[in-house]
Amino acid sequence: MAFEGLSPRAESLLRTLVDMHIREGQPVGSKALHVESGMSVSPATIRNVMSDLEDRGFLLSPHTSAGRIPTAQGYRLFVDSLLQMSPIDENAIQALKSELNPSRPSSELIASASNLLTQVTSQAGIVTVPKQKASQLRQIEFLPLSDSRVLVILVVNEKEVQNRVIELSKPLSEEQLRSAADRINRRYAGNDLASVKQLLVAEMAEARSRIDEHLEAALQLAKDAMDVEDAKDEYVVAGERRLLQQASAGDMDKLRELFDAFERKRDLLELLDRCSRADGVQIFIGEEAGYEVLGDYSVITAPYAQGTQPVGVLGVIGPTRMAYERVIPLVDITARLLTAALSR
Repeated sequence: MAFEGLSPRAESLLRTLVDMHIREGQPVGSKALHVESGMSVSPATIRNVMSDLEDRGFLLSPHTSAGRIPTAQGYRLFVDSLLQMSPIDENAIQALKSELNPSRPSSELIASASNLLTQVTSQAGIVTVPKQKASQLRQIEFLPLSDSRVLVILVVNEKEVQNRVIELSKPLSEEQLRSAADRINRRYAGNDLASVKQLLVAEMAEARSRIDEHLEAALQLAKDAMDVEDAKDEYVVAGERRLLQQASAGDMDKLRELFDAFERKRDLLELLDRCSRADGVQIFIGEEAGYEVLGDYSVITAPYAQGTQPVGVLGVIGPTRMAYERVIPLVDITARLLTAALSR
């Protein structure tokens, strides 16, 4: 079916041009397109069709070349109307099934999903981490390791034990550490960590006003340990090296901006949150994502669930000239397999 008045010939040439650009990464000239398409028309006709596609916003001519490349709008038309999905490679399916084994702990399954996506798609993989329930403090214990280092044993929720090695801001004796732990357990056990941290800050200020430096240092130690526990990753990115391998010299500044966005997290989290509220595979091409830093990249996501409850989103980020016919089905099947593993 023609799109916005495009003839079947124009659609066929656009599909061929996009395929060539994805494969070769170079602007496509009319002569090369004529040969690749195999159409029994004159080169002048090919040039006229390419010119019309450019006028409609589906192609553009880089200033360094007479050839043309697809725009984000051209890729959108290609993905929505012209794309023919490839069968999923059996080796990729086996690799996914092997790693997304229901016998593995949920945290391991989710942590490995971004690496898996990178392996099977050759793009950067991204997976959001399900939000955890608020952790409750059960017990805290301080064990001195040296004059400047302390092992903090943190028991949260029912039986979850976590160990943290923390640097002391000032030396504390074993008796001072034991006394501080007893004080914290007596006052705050049973409260969620966020509340305990706020109470510790208030008690630190009170200790400071009494010039009780040792108590203040011990309370700071406890807060530091809880800060580490609370600083859960909101999403995991893997495969940045794949993006580096695909980038040309002129892409490096844009790639650095993208890596900065990975670190800042805010923009990507907002985009992934939008994806988590949608059904099925979501595809953002270039500026469609709404962020300038993603102008030369595409984001393909799919939600994953535990049982019937959606808990996160996984997907890939890569150049707009990625192999959509391969990547889209792989993102979809990875989300389905992760859901199945988490639900058993």
